[in-house]
Amino acid sequence: MYDVIILGAGASGLFLADMLKNKKTLIIEHNNTYGAKIKISGGGKCNITNKKVSAENYYPKSEFVKKALEKADNRSLLEWIKKKKLKVKELKKNQYFFDSSEVFLKVLRPKCKVVYNAEILEVKKGFEVVTDKGVFKAKNVVVALGGASFKKLGASLKGYEIAEIFGIKINPLRPALVGFTVQPSQAWFKKLSGVSFLADVKVSSKKFRQNILFSHRGITGPAILNASLYWERGKINIDFLVGRKIENLLKNPNRQIITQLPLPKAFVKEFLEHIDIKDRPVKQLKKEEMEKLKVLENYEFAPAGTFGFERAEVTKGGVATDELNEFMESKKVPGLYFIGEVIDVTGELGGYNFQWAFTSAYCAFLSL
Repeated sequence: MYDVIILGAGASGLFLADMLKNKKTLIIEHNNTYGAKIKISGGGKCNITNKKVSAENYYPKSEFVKKALEKADNRSLLEWIKKKKLKVKELKKNQYFFDSSEVFLKVLRPKCKVVYNAEILEVKKGFEVVTDKGVFKAKNVVVALGGASFKKLGASLKGYEIAEIFGIKINPLRPALVGFTVQPSQAWFKKLSGVSFLADVKVSSKKFRQNILFSHRGITGPAILNASLYWERGKINIDFLVGRKIENLLKNPNRQIITQLPLPKAFVKEFLEHIDIKDRPVKQLKKEEMEKLKVLENYEFAPAGTFGFERAEVTKGGVATDELNEFMESKKVPGLYFIGEVIDVTGELGGYNFQWAFTSAYCAFLSL
């Protein structure tokens, strides 16, 4: 009989196992090693947290997230990192990275017993975890099985299935932090594959000033990935000129349009073709053509969809937060906990999802 069985050796499960030093703990993992997603995250450097963290950085924004962060925020995680004698660097604005994911993984190496390559067949009340490697009993079970994204790294729906078996509500699953596919009217995006630059992307009440990247499938890049978190259906807006006005940029009447716009020439060429304007000196433009060019300040389009779970960094949706108490424990099934991505809490790009892995694990630790 174990005190705690943790299902999943991803970030949240590993954080919790590290905290539960004085408990008889077992991890059950379906991969042949631990931390598969950690290894490749952040370009192999692992963007662990952010200098600025609040409930505003999570979807859906809620009191649940706010209260959890009050128990363990970015300062708590940075303190944990310091105690482990690890170092982080601010490589991008406000974003903390390790020199390598490998150094982080070494510290997270489980000290408790781990059963690898195990398929979870059933979790019975009591608790009995039935696997193809045997049956294991525990006083508490923690579901840390992640989301539906990154199937090639072993992602599955098992965490959600366990919740449903116990009558716990699951909010609809959707890919998040993912690129958008486009409608035929945006087919010109695909001709710009590889072109990237800074833009303002607006969706709902959110605005992201980050790079966009055109691809053969549509549009992606940090600003788009963040926008996908808040997009349900409908339109998004892109300001390609990041707050600048077209009339202030096209000041020289004798120069060509393409030479006066501070954007990649390939983009301007394709855009002009899309709106049916020939590149020529500004003084030759008609009034209605100047109006057409103003679209660059607020380009509106409705994505056809997303690149899907295979390309999504995370999953939004999952175990409804109103099913859990402040310690991530099921209100219906005492002793059954959910942590990390399996919960319907999804962070923006920038270290917020690793932060949630730590925060939710710490909340569960307080109760276990």
